[in-house]
Amino acid sequence: MAKADAAAIAGGIPGSRLMEAAGRAVAATVVAHNPRRPVVVLCGPGNNGGDGLVAARHLQEAGWPVRLGLLGAREALKGDPAWASDGWNGPVEALSPALLEGRPLVVDALFGAGLSRTIEGAAGTVIDRANHEGLPVIAVDVPSGLHGDTGQVMGRALSAERTVTFFRAKPGHYAVEGLRRCGVLHVVDIGIPAAVLDVIAPRLWVNGPALWRHLLERDGLADHKYARGHLTILGGATATGAARLGALAARRAGAGLVTIATPHSAMPVYQAAEPGNLIVESEEAPAFGKLLADPRRNAVLAGPGSGVNERTRAACLSALAARRAVVLDADAMTAFADVPGQLFEAIAGPTLMTPHEGEFRRLFPDLAEEPDKVERARQAAARSGATMLLKGPSTVIAAPDGRAVINVHAPASLATAGSGDVLAGIAGALMAQNLSPLAAAAAAAWLHGESAFRFGRRGLIAEDLIAHLPDALHAALAIN
Repeated sequence: MAKADAAAIAGGIPGSRLMEAAGRAVAATVVAHNPRRPVVVLCGPGNNGGDGLVAARHLQEAGWPVRLGLLGAREALKGDPAWASDGWNGPVEALSPALLEGRPLVVDALFGAGLSRTIEGAAGTVIDRANHEGLPVIAVDVPSGLHGDTGQVMGRALSAERTVTFFRAKPGHYAVEGLRRCGVLHVVDIGIPAAVLDVIAPRLWVNGPALWRHLLERDGLADHKYARGHLTILGGATATGAARLGALAARRAGAGLVTIATPHSAMPVYQAAEPGNLIVESEEAPAFGKLLADPRRNAVLAGPGSGVNERTRAACLSALAARRAVVLDADAMTAFADVPGQLFEAIAGPTLMTPHEGEFRRLFPDLAEEPDKVERARQAAARSGATMLLKGPSTVIAAPDGRAVINVHAPASLATAGSGDVLAGIAGALMAQNLSPLAAAAAAAWLHGESAFRFGRRGLIAEDLIAHLPDALHAALAIN
């Protein structure tokens, strides 16, 4: 955003014009979503505070009773914030908890996305008081105390009902604390030309069908099942439900064929299950490698219920050596926890890993404490050579070349056993249909969440996701 502001100003748009548009948008959001009531605007000494000063002026002109509190001295303001201060005709009060008496609506313009230090002193006291009393807050750019890049809480941070940000959303909005504290996010246009994106060259996107929908539009009359890809899933001897969930999800997601390769002892279980799943015996590691001698078996999913054992490890190495499109989930990653370098060295073709935080820590213990989840996933992808789908309330998908996608299209109901197996199956099916790991992972994460939303808020189990996957696919193709 600093580059976007600078590029806009260099292109002839005064900073004061951007600040005026930002403050006006904040005031308009307050008016549109609240009945007229006392409002207190909390301003910091920087540009965020300048936006607040403009918002206060517009609210006052609209007839709202406004008090304004400033962190620091008014005469110390410089640049555009000083210009904004000149336009405010009301009193300026020192920042203190007394401003919050009477339970006003709070416009939080203390600190923006560029905050890099822990909040203490008067600002900290006011934030603590507002949070304790549960006051309604409209935040400017980000709730004060939320780091714009990482989403970390810098000691303390306000919780807002709505957040008004400018030009583009920030990564911190979609981190866990951002999702908790931003409320409804409004991204508004303040006059920054979209052409500045050519200068910035962003490599991070919010997930949505616009990124990958065109890759799913397959209606070729000459297609046959092998043209839609053949996904081979490494099944285990005991946790057989995991591979079955992955297989059924993969078939619903469009894979032409799905085979489960299973130890001999579990064959009756798999054979008695869904009739559309192909079942082959694959007891020892060499047997799995022989399966991949068939070039039509173009994608492999390993991990769901396969077991943390030498068979899983050897099968993964066989699939990677054959340069198939490979999805490594659950046990397939944990099997290499003591020798992650062996796994990374073997990755030469299109590969996707789908770890949750615990599995990530086993493979990348030195990266686990990196507070920026996007950066954490990017470093892991660059090191391993695999695209990362790092799961969580906000899922980050990162390719080895640094491109990354944040997925927040997912309800809390997905925290149920088997949900990850379904996700892995969808991703495997899409890679079998020749989507890149980044595109397949992004599409799978969104479709997974959409399936859960379509089921409803309560009672979801993993099998329900598969039943709603066709509707999710139709929705993705229909969204403009």
